[in-house]
Amino acid sequence: MNGALWRVIAGAGARAARWPRWVQISALYLAARLVSACIFAGAALQQGVNPWFPPKPDYWNFINIWDARWYGEALRNGYPSELPVDAAGNVKENAWAFYPLFPLLGRVLSGLTGLAPATSLTLIASVAGLGAALVIYRLFRFKAGHRTALWGSVFVATFPLAPILQVPYAESLNLLLLAAALLLVLERRYLWAIPVVLLMDLSRPTGVPFAAMLGLLFLYRLYGRVRAGRRHGLPGQAAVGGPADHTPAGLWTLAALTAVAGVGALLWPAIAWAVTGDIQAYTRTETVWRGHDLVPFKPWFDTGVQLFGPVLGLLAPFVFVALFALLMMSKPAVRLGTELRLWCVCYVGYLLVFLHPQTSTFRMLLPLFPLALSAAWISRSRAYRGAVVVMFLLLQLVWVVWLWAWAQLPGGGDYPP
Repeated sequence: MNGALWRVIAGAGARAARWPRWVQISALYLAARLVSACIFAGAALQQGVNPWFPPKPDYWNFINIWDARWYGEALRNGYPSELPVDAAGNVKENAWAFYPLFPLLGRVLSGLTGLAPATSLTLIASVAGLGAALVIYRLFRFKAGHRTALWGSVFVATFPLAPILQVPYAESLNLLLLAAALLLVLERRYLWAIPVVLLMDLSRPTGVPFAAMLGLLFLYRLYGRVRAGRRHGLPGQAAVGGPADHTPAGLWTLAALTAVAGVGALLWPAIAWAVTGDIQAYTRTETVWRGHDLVPFKPWFDTGVQLFGPVLGLLAPFVFVALFALLMMSKPAVRLGTELRLWCVCYVGYLLVFLHPQTSTFRMLLPLFPLALSAAWISRSRAYRGAVVVMFLLLQLVWVVWLWAWAQLPGGGDYPP
């Protein structure tokens, strides 16, 4: 019986392998989202009293909680012209913390179709997630063969935080735009990347690390051009037949993209300033959820002390940085190439400088998706790769039950997902 079942499964797999690759990626991604939907539905049946709806909600109500409510607020009512404050003059939670592209697309779709805001946002997030899966596969295919790129894409689709790609959050839209921008950079189509980067800058706060990555890449390419010219006895000139971005035109277009990315990274805070008249409108709003002002690096040490005590806690951030450095110097990470490694380093650096580590930090790791390809390179064994997928799906269950479902803490509130 087991042998017959295995032959059926193997035959189905062989037939699926002959499908067009975009169909393979889409089918695997949708299967992953179906598993996540089952996890959400099961957790919803266990949901008790909460701030949004009666216990045991249906699937659609259950996925429209937490920040989904803020995106819905931005869709329906836009952004306040004055920052709301309490009696003590402290800024209160408001929509300026949530970037505008996602709710704007939701408003357009609702206006065109008459769909409810929550439905529009859910549909956009779901379609963007599928689009991200397809672009990520193409990006991975730039570096690896079909099978490894496919497994890397499956790792992203089943990642413990992947359920966020089917809820009304901007993560899936941002992932799509980020993957497209990285692909265009890898293909050295820098001018084509400009509109994609600007849209990405208005989807989630990934603009600063992306601009930093481009700046470092420009310096690296410039250094390579100078070295190539000196080797051939022509200072400042590239060797004939060298890489396209070692030419003056390639460097100039990369510089243009870098400059636009730098401006785009500041675009949303500048818009918040222009509308409210407060130059700190965005940062003051963003730090409301932290409970204190933005001080670079300090929250990591504060959290380390809370978790590990006054001695080990101060060492914890340094240990984290050392471990990440070892990861980025490992052979699977080195195979990612200059651009993708630079992105991962710059993004982690951005988190270290600006992030207040908490439970929502987990979903902020999604932009490190290129590391999924490194994970696929560790071993070609089907047992290893299958075990990673099973582990990821089990951790999805942990994440949904622990963080997405509401369970009031003794002091009130709950950990955010």
